[in-house]
Amino acid sequence: MLDQIDLKLLLKWTVLCLITGICIGSIGAFFLTSLNFVTALRIQNAYLIYGLPIVGGIIGYGYYKFGGSASKGNHLLLESISDTKIRIPLRMSGMILLSTLLTHLVGGSAGREGTAVQIGGSIAAQWNRWKKFTIIEQQWLIYLGIAGGFSAVFGTPLAATVFAVELVKHKKQNYSALLPCLLTAYVSYFTCIAWNVHHTQYVLHETLSFQIKDLIWTAIAGCLFGGASYLFCSFNKFWRYFFEKIPYPPARPILGGTLLLLVLLLTSKQSLTYLGLGIPTIQAAFLTAQSPETFFLKIVFTTFTLSAGFKGGEVTPLFFIGATLGNVLVCFLPLPSALLAGVGFVAVFAGASKTPIACTLMGMELFGLKYGVHLGIGCTLAYLCSGKLGIYTNEIRTK
Repeated sequence: MLDQIDLKLLLKWTVLCLITGICIGSIGAFFLTSLNFVTALRIQNAYLIYGLPIVGGIIGYGYYKFGGSASKGNHLLLESISDTKIRIPLRMSGMILLSTLLTHLVGGSAGREGTAVQIGGSIAAQWNRWKKFTIIEQQWLIYLGIAGGFSAVFGTPLAATVFAVELVKHKKQNYSALLPCLLTAYVSYFTCIAWNVHHTQYVLHETLSFQIKDLIWTAIAGCLFGGASYLFCSFNKFWRYFFEKIPYPPARPILGGTLLLLVLLLTSKQSLTYLGLGIPTIQAAFLTAQSPETFFLKIVFTTFTLSAGFKGGEVTPLFFIGATLGNVLVCFLPLPSALLAGVGFVAVFAGASKTPIACTLMGMELFGLKYGVHLGIGCTLAYLCSGKLGIYTNEIRTK
């Protein structure tokens, strides 16, 4: 039987997970609703793209003047796991939420995962203000926040649980955090649903073959998806190097927004596909043929937008890149188009984030357990072929 101390510990963390999950799930529901609203507003009012330089200046100056350590975003969360003396400011939640909505309002090519993770992490970290925790418990709080935020936005609690732990590389993985992460992720997910906010659905209905040749073709596709991950991270590194040459940080998103606007004006409607999340294109990739250059242009637009200083995240754009690349690969690989799009959807993310297990679970939660073997092969090979670069460049390896 559990002794009295164990029961108190169990009760403490159960309450922490419940409250944290409800808070993150509620804010996640508000964020998703607001994101849908500003996206619809931008689509209905095309002139809003003229605000790219202005919004870039607002975001850049806001983080420069008031951001402080919050400006480091996801990397601050990862650093706080290694060094528990680092404190996560609560303003991180408000700043990332507002700046992401502004980015999408004017058509910046960005995602939403970075916002969700920062909101979750900063909320969970505030427990340190009220009660003393051990070093391990302080690390757990960050894991809870990451899992809750990811689950609220994507609706994949199992993947969110593993993602939170797999994201940080340890000599000895902290599997003890899995159970509280799982509880927080599910509470956050169901809280979001309780607010009548539902997650994006992707349709994948294919008859599978488990013949060796088909699994080999899937492995080849995984290698190609890993190449796309590498390309994304390389472009991300290149653009960051370019913008860091500008000494005054607020000027970076102003310049970036101006250049993006010029490209949009010169290409007219052709570039509108690459604005915002791009969910309609992702869904279409499972059903109809896409242009072969679509995945590459999304890489360019997203890495440029985020490197310039606009806010959001990389994950949904990575879904876009993987699904559209998979759609094109049907011309070269004898596999169903929708299956290639589904594997690419999670595999490119796996290669860029270095979290193949979480991405495999995400694919199974979104598309069904029967696709697990193909998803696992694709994510694993993408991870192995993606090189050392990743979207979380400050991955912390704890002792």
